[in-house]
Amino acid sequence: MTTRSIPPQARHADRSPTPDAVRAQADGRRPPRRRAALALAGAAVLALSACSALPDRPTRPTLYDFGPGPIAPQASDRRAPLPTLVLGAIEPVGVADTTALHYRFVYTNAQQLRPYALARWSMPPSQLVRQRLREVLGQRRAVLSEDDSAALQRTGGRAPRILRLQLEEFSQVFTAPGDSVGVLRLRATLVDNTAGGERLIAQRQLVVQRPATTADAPGGARALAAATDAAAEEISAWLEQGAS
Repeated sequence: MTTRSIPPQARHADRSPTPDAVRAQADGRRPPRRRAALALAGAAVLALSACSALPDRPTRPTLYDFGPGPIAPQASDRRAPLPTLVLGAIEPVGVADTTALHYRFVYTNAQQLRPYALARWSMPPSQLVRQRLREVLGQRRAVLSEDDSAALQRTGGRAPRILRLQLEEFSQVFTAPGDSVGVLRLRATLVDNTAGGERLIAQRQLVVQRPATTADAPGGARALAAATDAAAEEISAWLEQGAS
């Protein structure tokens, strides 16, 4: 009996190709550039997936100040200049002298001082108030710091009077859910710097408030800036009318 030989390629013709064999065959048919593009696309998908799993970047608080002040040349004041004044550091009394912008709900709990989460002053309120006050008082007189005054006395100059201030309230006060005002309370004390020590000349307490145009942090910042400007003008007038 004669045995027929079967060609090797026909012996396995009924076997299904394995998945690895199919992929290898397909990759073999793809041009090198096509394979490289597919690899890059896969890497990009993986990178995007990794980025989407990362947490969002934290939102930075918005910074506020009192604005740039006068930006146009002012008309010259022909009145005689006023005596030199020393402006001491403003002492915060009973207020949180941080960069947080604070508010109160007086219709629910007037004693609770709350900070805005995403609003900050560019510097503590005591420094902002002193900076604006110095700008206003300096329009008609020389305004020195206490270090400048000490240097003046060492050179034989006359010791100028000293204005000391205490900041007692600086917050946005909500009288109703949609209504608020910026409230500033200051205590001003003017003393004469004598050889025997400081002598009290005059003292005054100011409470100034200005309405907020919006019931939020930007509205509160604008209202407190306006209240500070009004308080600075009031102190300037007080000094000119007889305190100094």
